[in-house]
Amino acid sequence: MSYDVAALRARFPALAAGYAHFDGPGGSQVPREVARAVTATLTAPIANRGRVTPAERFSDDVVLAARRAMADLLGADPRGVVFGRSMTSLTVDLAHTLSQDWGPGDEVVVTRLDHDANVRPWVLAAQRAGATVRWVDFDPATTELGVDDVAEVLSGRTRVVAVTGASNLVGTRPPIAEIVARVHAAGGDGGRDRAVCVVDGVHLTAHAAVDVAALGADVYLCSPYKFLGPHCGVLAADPAFLETLHPDKLLPATDAVPERFELGTLPYELLAGTTAAVDVLASLLDPDPTRHADGGPRRDRLVAAMAAVEAHEDRLRARIETGLAWMPGVEILSRAAHRTPTLLVRVPGGDRRAHEGLAERGVFAPAGSFYAIEASRRLGLGDDGALRVGLAPYSDDEDVDRLLDGLAALAVQ
Repeated sequence: MSYDVAALRARFPALAAGYAHFDGPGGSQVPREVARAVTATLTAPIANRGRVTPAERFSDDVVLAARRAMADLLGADPRGVVFGRSMTSLTVDLAHTLSQDWGPGDEVVVTRLDHDANVRPWVLAAQRAGATVRWVDFDPATTELGVDDVAEVLSGRTRVVAVTGASNLVGTRPPIAEIVARVHAAGGDGGRDRAVCVVDGVHLTAHAAVDVAALGADVYLCSPYKFLGPHCGVLAADPAFLETLHPDKLLPATDAVPERFELGTLPYELLAGTTAAVDVLASLLDPDPTRHADGGPRRDRLVAAMAAVEAHEDRLRARIETGLAWMPGVEILSRAAHRTPTLLVRVPGGDRRAHEGLAERGVFAPAGSFYAIEASRRLGLGDDGALRVGLAPYSDDEDVDRLLDGLAALAVQ
């Protein structure tokens, strides 16, 4: 079936307020099914996980279902899906765990394209361990980051390479599979294992089909609230790799994988909402749930649906770029050949003014650096950033019309 954006929009109560949302990169709106799943879990008989009482079984089933859902979305192994409070908190914990045996002479690689959640945890961990931080730059003229840029800083002493699947600021999508292959080929000195490649997939996962196994990433992280779900974080890795890691944990807590990485009781209602969000994505080409039982594996439906999302968003992005090209003084800073539908824009009169002026017209496009502070500085924007225009699966042509009309009106004021 075809991609029906009108039918999809009807599933989002928030859209009835009449606003045009271009703020999706900071967190998407939430469909009715997700809210219902959260409520149903909070109001059901529930207890800590177990298999004795119905309440125990319910919570256990919620967790296992969420692991399967995220594994289907990411092309990962459900046994290696870890949930946490946020992608940031998961990365901080991972950096602490991996750095326990680092020392002087070891090297950690980060990029200036990344959100700071995939930069600062590694920089801080390296500083504590006495390791060296190697920076990968991107080309500010094209906003491209390529394989050779990463390869230049690799050595036999590289322990971790942290790289983004897509920039949340300018949308650039680096060639992750090629980068991971180059990182792994670099090997390790002194009998050390090969470097670990950690991919921040928060922005990418919302806009394209992801296959963690095909990418080859050792660790892939994302946030369900960027793709229609609730606020929590997800880490996906090969369970065999996770077995080699020993995070700090409480003495009575299980040492099983993936639970050894999940501190405290999981937010069962948020995990239920995550499963619902994945099911909504899987239904985008056919929202009738009665047909899904025989509609093929959820993973296949997700891949097809995300391909449709990508095509829909790219068409709208092209409309925005064409419209902005006719506006005097407007500069589009997102220039990579392969990128998400996220545009960083400089507007005459000031980006903050544009943010406020659009908001008065019911069009929400925020201005800032959005925690991609290294990228913002590299682009010459300082810490203030610029206006960010982000598309989501529910964006439509009327939204685009309102955005372009609003920016055109501001330009002549």
